[in-house]
Amino acid sequence: MRLLAAALIVILLAPHALACAVCYGAPNDPMVKGMNNGIWVLLSIIGFVQLGFVALFWSFWRRARDLRRFRESLKVIHPFDSIDEGRSRS
Repeated sequence: MRLLAAALIVILLAPHALACAVCYGAPNDPMVKGMNNGIWVLLSIIGFVQLGFVALFWSFWRRARDLRRFRESLKVIHPFDSIDEGRSRS
């Protein structure tokens, strides 16, 4: 009996539980336009943060490449390397 009464109450109160303009989808409602603008702002913030991560890792890659080139340019050529190679061959 209680289940039937609960179902009857839900059926009778269902028209009063309509969704708001945002959920229901009135495209020209100012509330819907504001919600869409808010979504675009949040998506742009996420995109900006992702671009920041891409720029960060790109700068890490560039710095590592430049550091590798710098280390390779510091290889010292000893004047006695050719003499040592001649002694080891004979």
